[in-house]
Amino acid sequence: MRIYRVRLLAAAAGAVTLLLMPPATAGDTAQGAPGIGDAYYPDYGNGGYDVSHYDLRLRYQPSSDHLEGTATILATATQNLSRFQLDFALDVAAVEVNGVAAKHATAGSHELVITPEATISKDQPMNVVVRYADTPSKVKVGTLTAWQRTSDGAVAANEPEMAWWWFPSNDHPLDKATYDVSVSVPDGTSAISNGVLTRTSSQLGWTRYNWRETKPQATYLATLAVGKFEILKGKTKGGVPVINAYSHELGSSAGAARASLERTSEVVDWESGVFGPYPFDAAGGYVPQTSTRFALETQTRVFYSPAFFTRGANLYVVVHENAHQWFGDSVSVASWRDIWLNEGFASYAEWLWSEKQGEGTAQQLANYAYAFYPADSAFWKVKPGDPGKGNEFHHAVYDRGAMTLQALRTTVGDGVFFRIIRDWVMVKRYGNASVAEFIDLAERISGKRLDELFRTWLYTSGRPAVGPAAPGARVAPRGRVDKPGSWERIHRLHQAVHARG
Repeated sequence: MRIYRVRLLAAAAGAVTLLLMPPATAGDTAQGAPGIGDAYYPDYGNGGYDVSHYDLRLRYQPSSDHLEGTATILATATQNLSRFQLDFALDVAAVEVNGVAAKHATAGSHELVITPEATISKDQPMNVVVRYADTPSKVKVGTLTAWQRTSDGAVAANEPEMAWWWFPSNDHPLDKATYDVSVSVPDGTSAISNGVLTRTSSQLGWTRYNWRETKPQATYLATLAVGKFEILKGKTKGGVPVINAYSHELGSSAGAARASLERTSEVVDWESGVFGPYPFDAAGGYVPQTSTRFALETQTRVFYSPAFFTRGANLYVVVHENAHQWFGDSVSVASWRDIWLNEGFASYAEWLWSEKQGEGTAQQLANYAYAFYPADSAFWKVKPGDPGKGNEFHHAVYDRGAMTLQALRTTVGDGVFFRIIRDWVMVKRYGNASVAEFIDLAERISGKRLDELFRTWLYTSGRPAVGPAAPGARVAPRGRVDKPGSWERIHRLHQAVHARG
């Protein structure tokens, strides 16, 4: 993700972070836990089962913001289950488990509690069907409504919570799955989602779009956009199909948006040369007409706010979000505390692109960012490795996070550094990972003890005594004139949103 330009989080240094299910109480051994055990968001996700596939069949009317859906969830019980939960906030009409009607109720702010007719045995497959209908823009969880309504449709794109407003799920990155998303909208309106568009069909004034993502995908990375779009198609040099979509209402920013997104194939090809083979079978993005001011690395189809293109073309946001396809999408966090593995790396990718373009080396950018924040700045109080709930998207997580990688590069040398990066995304491909695991890999490949480096840059409050790079320019590099603290951060108001507790 990217909040008008940077973000991050991670795990405690030197210790592997384990996500443990809350212990079952006596007489409650067949009830799935109401949370997956995340350090910052303990009620996100659920215990007792593992989802392998979501099949979503939806119908959406833009004029009324009415969404009807049938979600078929394929999962396997990881314990005996007399009851389990899904994360969902919309109104549910009926639930079936393995073809038999099941009782359902709500609990907490976003929990759908399901009681099947018979207990599901451990290792038994579950086919859960949930039928629902609601007006997502009118549904709030606390003060949050993540669903974005537009003049001609709507957008589902947010982090860390989004699925609650359009499909029931086990909403945590630890439970990744494949997806089929089939959306029926009025003729003349398009529906955009992840992966490959397998087919479209039209009947009685409605057009149905069928999208398929065949690689494991975290729930917050699933996206949906409905509206009137111009859709352009292309391919990378490696043959990956690229689909970009632009709202018809972008106005003066339309040209800059196209000038940026239409270089996606170039960016993906370059990043493939730096990070390793592109991990998915599709790429691209979309720019709806929304008032939000963030972009999000929704898998294979990035969401971009038009705010990124009001001052002209912005290739750095394209570089950042597509770098997330490796760092965040293919290799996903084990806990939201580990988000440095997403944001520090995507931010550093921008510095590498700047280096490639001759607009300032990563070393220059790191030195400049380090010098920009005085030692007494509150910036240095936030620890990127464990910023704390509410600070996950603080600019220190982005800027200091990228400085951490430059400090690593300076310490181990270019050859070893890029080997670490490429091995990381290959070893953890399509899975989940913690910061502690990255540190372990970096030490094994480099043959160096790096605990002090990471403790200093990720887990110690205060400005490190020594900068992240060898001595170099202390002035803003050519072509990068924005101050670090105002660099267009890709994720919007996350600090305010998560300050709600």
